[in-house]
Amino acid sequence: MGKFVITTRKNGECQFTLKAGNGQAILASEGYTTKAACLNGVESVKKNSADLSRFEKLESKNGKFYFNLKAGNGQIIGTSEMYESTASRDNGIASVQKNAPDAEIVDETAT
Repeated sequence: MGKFVITTRKNGECQFTLKAGNGQAILASEGYTTKAACLNGVESVKKNSADLSRFEKLESKNGKFYFNLKAGNGQIIGTSEMYESTASRDNGIASVQKNAPDAEIVDETAT
C-alpha cells in the first residue's frame, strides 16, 4: 500500500512524496508555504490520479522520460522521477493511479 510522506524542506516549506508499497518514490510535490496547503495537494493527487487525462507525459532534454500530474485547472500538483523508457514512465503512472487513492498520510514534519 502506498503512502504520502510529508516533510519540511530546508527553506521551511512543506512537500509531499507519494511512495509505492515498496518504498520507491513515484511522485513528488513542489514546496508549499503551509502544511494545510500541502495536505490540499495530497487530496488533489488522490482525486486527480483517477483520471488518466490529468497525466502529462514528457521527455527531458537529456532523453529521460517523466510525467506531471495536473489538477483540473492545469496546475502541476506532482512530478515523477526520471525514467529510462516510456514503458517505465507508463508503469510509474499506473503505480500512482493504483497507490494514490487509498494511500495513508505520514507526517514527518516537526510541527
